[in-house]
Amino acid sequence: MILPSGAIRLTNVQRFFLQLSYRGAPYCGWQRQPNAPSVQESIEKALSIVLKTSASVTGCGRTDAGVNASCYYAHFDYAGEIPFGERRSWVYRLNALLDKEIAVHAVFEVPMDMHARFSAIRRTYRYYLHTEKNPFITHSSYFFPYDFDAGKIRDAGRYLCTCTDFTSFSKLHTDTKNNLCDLTRADFRYLGNGQWVFVFTANRFLRNMVRALVGTLLGVGTGRYSMADLVSIVEAKDRCKAGVSVPAHALFLDKIVYF
Repeated sequence: MILPSGAIRLTNVQRFFLQLSYRGAPYCGWQRQPNAPSVQESIEKALSIVLKTSASVTGCGRTDAGVNASCYYAHFDYAGEIPFGERRSWVYRLNALLDKEIAVHAVFEVPMDMHARFSAIRRTYRYYLHTEKNPFITHSSYFFPYDFDAGKIRDAGRYLCTCTDFTSFSKLHTDTKNNLCDLTRADFRYLGNGQWVFVFTANRFLRNMVRALVGTLLGVGTGRYSMADLVSIVEAKDRCKAGVSVPAHALFLDKIVYF
């Protein structure tokens, strides 16, 4: 995303974007919850101190408990006149107030009609796994010490990119109006040293969708499901037919595209 430059002159209310990243393990997810710590709540508390007024932020998506974000955007509205140079001070002050699991990288002005969630046109998630025991990545990668056929996983991923209804990979009883997604990428790549990564890109993702996709694709790779089974799973539109959800700690929201 290209960040705006130049001085900020505000006459009334102006919208700002925050670019941040976070490790999801200590939180119940992005969204504020009544009895559990969330990333949203942490950001709002810190921002309210910096702005010296109550602040509310809207995120680019709702990540589940334990899910990480290497790139995340949120917006907030603020009334006042803020010199351009103070934005760097905002970043410093926010990071000083936030826990070590959250980092703010930039604060920048955007048009009032730009929305962190609804203006995004593409999102990319990465899911990491390793096949050889490695204590240095165990908190950010899924240990999967089983034989699998990477070619079959890639073929299954290409098939999924021809599908539109992902009901079988969505958490049950959500408030979404439909389960239609434009999945344009479902790659499986070897990184070396026994490490692999799934890469998924779509216009939107359903709750738990990526973790259910990975669990199902690994089922194809290990021979639990055939390609015909995968087709049946998609057509069933039934979450109970698909594979298990893999653990959250290895999932990263990696990229958001707005233009």
